[in-house]
Amino acid sequence: MTIAGLIAELMIDGSSILYISLIITGSILLIIWILYLLINKRNFWQIRSTQTRTNALVSTFSLIIILGIINLLADRYLDSIDLTENKIFTISSQTQEVVKNIDDSLKVWLFVKTPNHKDKELLENYRRYNKKFEFKFIDPDTNLGLTKQFNVNSLGDVYIEYKGKKQLVQTLIQFNAQEPLSEIKLTNAIEKIRRNYIPTVYFLQGHGEYSLEESHEDSIFTAVNSLKNKGYNVEPLNLITLPKIPDDADTIIIAGSQRKLFKQEVKALETYSDQGGNLLLLLNPNIETGLETVLEKWGVQLDNRVVIDSSGRGSLVGLGPVTPLINNYGNHPITKEFNNGISFYPLARPIDTVKVEDVEAISLLIAGEQMWAESNIDSKEFTFDETQDIAGPFDLGVVLIRKINSGTRQIPQASSSSNKLNKDSLTTSYTEEQLGKKLSEKEVKETPSSFLKDTEVSSTPSETMETDENSSSAEENSENTIQKKSNVIQSRLVIIGNSMFITNNLFNQQLNGDVFLNSVQWLVSKDDQPLLIRPKEAKNRRINLTPLKAGLLTFLTLVFFPLGGLIAGVMTWLRRQ
Repeated sequence: MTIAGLIAELMIDGSSILYISLIITGSILLIIWILYLLINKRNFWQIRSTQTRTNALVSTFSLIIILGIINLLADRYLDSIDLTENKIFTISSQTQEVVKNIDDSLKVWLFVKTPNHKDKELLENYRRYNKKFEFKFIDPDTNLGLTKQFNVNSLGDVYIEYKGKKQLVQTLIQFNAQEPLSEIKLTNAIEKIRRNYIPTVYFLQGHGEYSLEESHEDSIFTAVNSLKNKGYNVEPLNLITLPKIPDDADTIIIAGSQRKLFKQEVKALETYSDQGGNLLLLLNPNIETGLETVLEKWGVQLDNRVVIDSSGRGSLVGLGPVTPLINNYGNHPITKEFNNGISFYPLARPIDTVKVEDVEAISLLIAGEQMWAESNIDSKEFTFDETQDIAGPFDLGVVLIRKINSGTRQIPQASSSSNKLNKDSLTTSYTEEQLGKKLSEKEVKETPSSFLKDTEVSSTPSETMETDENSSSAEENSENTIQKKSNVIQSRLVIIGNSMFITNNLFNQQLNGDVFLNSVQWLVSKDDQPLLIRPKEAKNRRINLTPLKAGLLTFLTLVFFPLGGLIAGVMTWLRRQ
């Protein structure tokens, strides 16, 4: 009775009269029994069996006490060890880095009546990596001053405070149901509040791109909302109504254009890229976008073939051969934590690159050997044709970095021939003949580094030089500029031969959303630390069986083995007869 009461009392929160009664009653009976033995059964303690059992009981209690002390010391002074395969109970490596980089006191305030032990464990994991991370549970009913200070609107609101700034992280109680504190939301909120500025991302619109609104049928609202939750300012961009790309644009995203861009739009994007701007291009096959002149500077070739996955893996999850499943990724910060995770891209095109001076290309999404690029997409059955199709492996996505010399400025008089070259180049780039045909390896030529400087030459105004004195002064300034050490800036480009993977239905599937969010993070941050925070779940150990194997397994378990056991039993019985 005593042991039962102690166990029950330790397992529940609070006290219970029933369990306390069991402990008291059992303790009284135990004391009476011991006194009885001491008074009337004095020889009881001299019996060998009593001594043996007493020794065993003392050893057992000693072992329990030792284990309890070890557990207490380990809980207070040692870090926990997560033995689960997927590290479910450990915060992600990206969260660890974010917390380690906190340089000033950061406090998490949880306005709840009853603290959740899982939330407390998560916050303790955060604090383990940085003592400047603090947290506190607040009862809104008893601490009205602090509740009013944070302008708490709902029970369960979670706020973070950093350098005088306050930000709502999450509301734990929704529709009278309490949800756990989210590592994703908390880490993203920490990263957001520590930023000195809000990055702005523009989505190009006006050519049949996906809508940014939630109600629209072809929408990427989930992707847009995810960017906003990470602290980005997301805006639509229409280059027909604007004379140029806004100065606050950290990245321009072109997702699923269905029609060709106008020349002035292409020129604006080209100028933006030449000045160190970043582009994320998600381009579907068989769509002429007019971006060929921009991509030529990067050494990127677009192929209108459609990638076919003949491995059959897609059929296991309800996908056809025109939806390649990618689990092979390049060595790049965007995909460094993906390992063998899966992302998929319905109706994707291959992306090819040729070497261009001052441009570094890195494979991002790599098609496997069981994939090929199909030229005849209208065929009823897809078969590989060596003469027209491209065998894997090849790239579905590529990351490129271009170094641009931005320090040299020349006056028009010193570059009259360059102006002519630049004009001819632009004229050739915008002819319908070149935009209409497919790019081949022979058509994509290496762009000399002088072309970038020549492009800037035409942008230097010279019409204000009306007098000889002004002209002479301009020439001197030009010479001084040429002699100065030029500055090198970087422009970044991520291009993927598919845009459907970021639509609302597919964004949260597997690693699709991570590919998009990490790409934007890398383009904006200009560093190699993308933020990848995904919910951790136990690894899926289910076996995917073919119909034949599933039928065979059913036959063996329900027919063969039971019938075999029955026959063996009957034969044994007959033999004994």
